[in-house]
Amino acid sequence: MSPAVIGMLGLAALIGLLFLRLPVGFAMAVVGFGGFVCLVNLPAALSLLAQDVFSTFSSYGLTVIPLFIFMGQVSFHAGISKRLYETAYAFIGHFRGGLAMATIGACTAFGAICGSSPATAATMATVALPEMKRYGYAMELASGAVASGGSLGMLIPPSVVFIVYGIMTEQSIGKLFIAGILPGLFIALLFCLAVAWSCRRNPDLGPPGPKASAAARLRSLKGTGETLLLFSLVMGGLFVGFFTPTEAGAVGALCSLLIALAGRKLTWKGFIQSLLETTRTTCMVMMIVTGAVIFGHFLAVTRIPYDLAGWVAGLPLHRFFVVMVIIFVYLLGGCFIDALALILLTVPIFYPVILTLGYDPIWFGVIIVLVTQMGVISPPVGINVYVVKGVAPEIPLTTIFRGVLPFLAALIIGTVILIAVPSISLVLPNLMR
Repeated sequence: MSPAVIGMLGLAALIGLLFLRLPVGFAMAVVGFGGFVCLVNLPAALSLLAQDVFSTFSSYGLTVIPLFIFMGQVSFHAGISKRLYETAYAFIGHFRGGLAMATIGACTAFGAICGSSPATAATMATVALPEMKRYGYAMELASGAVASGGSLGMLIPPSVVFIVYGIMTEQSIGKLFIAGILPGLFIALLFCLAVAWSCRRNPDLGPPGPKASAAARLRSLKGTGETLLLFSLVMGGLFVGFFTPTEAGAVGALCSLLIALAGRKLTWKGFIQSLLETTRTTCMVMMIVTGAVIFGHFLAVTRIPYDLAGWVAGLPLHRFFVVMVIIFVYLLGGCFIDALALILLTVPIFYPVILTLGYDPIWFGVIIVLVTQMGVISPPVGINVYVVKGVAPEIPLTTIFRGVLPFLAALIIGTVILIAVPSISLVLPNLMR
């Protein structure tokens, strides 16, 4: 059999293993190793396996992942997320659908110190769902806002997905972080408009809460100080070139710990839990990255990515339509495969195509994060939906999926606009030193 045929059989085997619920990282590693044995030989495959595992787990660039995850975990256990929600509620909670908008705002702010979509969704579900239930919100809107708002953790820097994409494509992680700021704020605004539109159609979805006094609003602003300090320090240092992404992660992790200790908000139990969650999440991400590296080497030997890039680049279509085909593949794949795994699987295939067509790789990184962001709230996988279901098991799964539909429409609209106007994503990275 030709290498291309073996490559296609490997892809089919990978999909089969994923449907059998084998963990993504192990599935990619098994198929990649087996395919390399078929195409080269067993000794070479064993050597490659050892080299890939060692190089991934000893990678200096990947140390940024546990640092940012730890920063988010400490912030959560120190109660920063709850204070962010209270601030947002004080300003807009009295509007129809205001609590849902406050949830979106708090998710946006917490995403700036977390970097993980499921973690943001789980955190805000714990904080926001009981409040919205207390004020008579329909669980359709409440759960949909939490699941969708949590997805902003993928786009608002620091983002684990941006880190992995930057390492895979050898692009500046700092520029990717900065590129996600304006699109993240833009999508958050569209989410709030989706809440307003839903409540206009059906006012019973989100009745207005009591209006906070001016004094209460001013007092609530104290709850944003930690987030503003962390975000300004980490993103500001990256923007002006004071430190690298890894150094920024270290500074952010240390500062989040110091802020929590200074405010006496972090208990010993919360600190231990932060370490455990950071270790668990980091190991999961590292195993997925390792499996993707092994699988990527197998694909490279088959030459499928290069042949596909050459074929797509030679199509008699405008490059805009080629990009739309790629985005459709991401959108479809995101309905069945975890966002991080999907990016690791497809970037080696589509990244050469994007470069051949002359698109900016930083812009492409923002776009595929946006499209895979749709996947975390789309059936049947929709990991954020299942996270919310886990926090609030009394809410039917169908209710949550119905609740995310307006936000999914907002994401599609936002993606089309960002494709048509690339400068929204690129204006800040182009100002970096």
